Amino acid sequence: MFNKEEFRRNAVEFVNWMADYLSDVEKYPVRSKTGYGDIRGQFPSEPPSERESIDKIFNDFKNIIIPGITHWQSPKYFAYFPANSSPPSILAEMLTATLGVQGMKWITSPAATELEELVTDWLRQMIGLSAEFTGVIQDTASVSTLCAILAARERATKFQSNKKGLRHKVLRVYCSKEAHSSIEKAVRIAGLGSDNLVKIDTDSVGRLIPEKLESCILSDENKGYRPICIIAALGTTGVCAIDPIDEVGKIAHRYKTWFHIDAAFAGSALLLPEFRDSVTGLQRADSFVLNPHKWMFTNFDCSVFYVKDTKHIQKTFRLVPGYLQTQNDSEVNDYSNWGIQLGRRFRALKLWFVIRNYGVEGIKKRMREHIGLATYFEEQIRKHPEFEIVVPRILSVVCFRVKGSGNLLKIDQDRINSKLLEHINNTGQIFISHTIFNGCYTLRFVCAQTYTEKHHVDEALEVILRCAEVAIN
Repeated sequence: MFNKEEFRRNAVEFVNWMADYLSDVEKYPVRSKTGYGDIRGQFPSEPPSERESIDKIFNDFKNIIIPGITHWQSPKYFAYFPANSSPPSILAEMLTATLGVQGMKWITSPAATELEELVTDWLRQMIGLSAEFTGVIQDTASVSTLCAILAARERATKFQSNKKGLRHKVLRVYCSKEAHSSIEKAVRIAGLGSDNLVKIDTDSVGRLIPEKLESCILSDENKGYRPICIIAALGTTGVCAIDPIDEVGKIAHRYKTWFHIDAAFAGSALLLPEFRDSVTGLQRADSFVLNPHKWMFTNFDCSVFYVKDTKHIQKTFRLVPGYLQTQNDSEVNDYSNWGIQLGRRFRALKLWFVIRNYGVEGIKKRMREHIGLATYFEEQIRKHPEFEIVVPRILSVVCFRVKGSGNLLKIDQDRINSKLLEHINNTGQIFISHTIFNGCYTLRFVCAQTYTEKHHVDEALEVILRCAEVAIN
């Protein structure tokens, strides 16, 4: 039975711990220092047969689980891309968990569907997409991209793939060599096969080369293959390179292929007019994805997927057995028809809280501060003769490495940079990550965590320079 007073007492204790954690998170080692098996080894191998108190479980959380956490909400987290939260997002997530909504259909919670319609349209306006686009919230960009490829497959086969399976000539998908690995995974899941994902060469800063793309498409058509989808990156995972969207979009139109834009991280920066004005061709897309859970202070998971042809996307995914049919199906929007999952979390609530509590101008202000801090970091790195900037900073992503002496072999340079990364992260003071760009081991510094300030960047610089002395010598 539900015990209101016990629940209230536990909830107050949890919230007090949460507030203290967010206040003190930068005091924790950013990356967990536990070894594999250390956490699991502290628990019994069999589940408890009798009830255990919340107090005991919470103590184990604090004493055993927390030491095994890498602190993504630390202002000294500069690795990968962030998975940001914020106070309004956390509070909304608490309400979401309390309500326990399963928003698969309008009737299962009208507010969940209609709030999702509202906030995805708000965001569309915020990033400058035309009213042709309609949004749906997926869990990750990986799933959004899979949905785009499946929709492209169905359009190319006149929906016969869904009905009869893959009984047609070879279908081809195109992206740059710097594109995210989720594209290849999606191609596999869609039944097209990795061999039919064509990875296009990039230029010196990681952008897809349109001439190479068109050449590959022409070659494939001459072989009897069917180009069905082109995916452009608005911010690659490695160096945040931005493909020439407009040129790629024109090629997609010319060859009648689906055009998807993967803007998972950098798409949030389209809120900034100074960035949006530098990107042309967005309106050419058939679909577009960005993740507010990366750089818009909305905790994981919240990926917004936009499409132009909503009837097409619903025809690709719609499957409504008798037990899910309702009398108002033809009058309402059921988001379960927009993707793979039937069950859907009430993700719109936290995005609604964030947009309202920060305001559009507040979100833009914080993003500009992040870009300014990344610019500062890049300037400081350039001043040191031991380092080089691999590609010019893009937004809040800085890619750099130890360059070593002129006669240093590449394998030795890679070894030094790998050793440097290990030293840096072993300090526990900051956390950064790496990529392989143009065959070279490259360090990445992503300044986009909700709470990061200049003194955290200064500390990062101090750690990097101190560790470099050890790694180089």
